[in-house]
Amino acid sequence: MSERARRAEREDSIRRTVYVSDIDNHVTEEHLAELFANCGQVVDCRVCGDPHSILRFAFIEFADEDGAKVALNLGGTMLGYYPVRVLPSKTAILPVNPKFLPRSNDEREMVVRTVYCTNIDKKVTQADVKVFFEHACGEVSRLRLLGDNVHSTRIAFVEFVQADSAILALNCSGMFLGALPIRVSPSKTPVRPRIPRAISN
Repeated sequence: MSERARRAEREDSIRRTVYVSDIDNHVTEEHLAELFANCGQVVDCRVCGDPHSILRFAFIEFADEDGAKVALNLGGTMLGYYPVRVLPSKTAILPVNPKFLPRSNDEREMVVRTVYCTNIDKKVTQADVKVFFEHACGEVSRLRLLGDNVHSTRIAFVEFVQADSAILALNCSGMFLGALPIRVSPSKTPVRPRIPRAISN
């Protein structure tokens, strides 16, 4: 497929997609798809953001542009406890990069023990993140703290020794690490070590 054809396909996909925000944390992808199915045929529905927060958002893609246009009229609809906001999407729904998905049973098991953490204060170090999660949840076996000069916050993938610790870590959403409240959600990908070793203490 040529670059031009790929771009045209992506632009078509964007025109068929709406961005929905202010989603109550009791609302599932199924609920959303059901609501928006009244506007047209839904081909993909992806809820993103912290599962415990009302700051969740979603992308809903329709089979045609008309569905997306009709969907804009649903802004203000009460879904759960909050009225949702519906806007034209600026991006297409990005498929999860299959290269990052678990490739083996071992990696699937690693994912269960891993959380994805966002909104991390730039002043916080990798050691700070490790101490925070070990104090609140249990022993950390591997940790990757990522950031750049463009974004004002950093993200981290934290893998625990025990799956129970990862479940506990989800309750840390909203807790302050440095000057900011972090957001914690289940990770869809394992922490692959750049060099195959765990963090040394």
